[in-house]
Amino acid sequence: MDNYSFLGAANTAFFEEIYQQYLKEPDSIDSSWRSFFQGYDFANEAYTEDELQALLPDSFKKEFKVINLIDAYRQRGHLFTNTNPVRQRRDYNPKLELSQFDLSDADLDIIFQAGTQCGIGAVSLKDIISHLKKVYCQSIGVEYMYIRDPKERNWIKNYIHQNDNQPNFTPDQKNKY
Repeated sequence: MDNYSFLGAANTAFFEEIYQQYLKEPDSIDSSWRSFFQGYDFANEAYTEDELQALLPDSFKKEFKVINLIDAYRQRGHLFTNTNPVRQRRDYNPKLELSQFDLSDADLDIIFQAGTQCGIGAVSLKDIISHLKKVYCQSIGVEYMYIRDPKERNWIKNYIHQNDNQPNFTPDQKNKY
C-alpha cells in the first residue's frame, strides 16, 4: 500500500489554516510544520531563466549540449548514411551541425564526459563526432529511438556501439548471409 495514501484523504482546509498561521507568525506553529512550510516555500521560489543560467558553469551547460548532439545522431543519423553508391543523399534539415547545438569549432578539442553516453568515455568533441558518424552515418543506417521499451532500445544501442556498427564477418559468414 502507498505510504502516502493518507494525503489523499487529508483535510486541506486544516493544511491551509496552518499555512496561513505560519505566514503570519512562523514561531506559533510546531517546528516540524515550520520546517515543512520552509521547504514548501523554498520549492516554490521562482527563478528567471537568466538566474538559473547564471548558476550553472559553462562547462556544465556544454556537456548537455553535447548530449543533445549525441541524441540527434541517434535520432537522425540514419538520414545521412551512404547507402546509395550511385548518388548522394538529399539534403536533410535539420542538419547535425555544431552550430545547431550552440557549439563551435573551438569546442572540438575540449574533453567531454558526455562521451560515456556512447561508450567511448571522456574524450574530445572531435572524437565523439567521429565515433557518432562511424556508428550512425556510414553504410549501415540504424533507426531505433522510436522504440518505446527502454530495455530493447538500450540493447540495440549497446550492440551497435560494441563494434562501432562495423560488423566483422568472416568469409564464411559473408557467404552465408
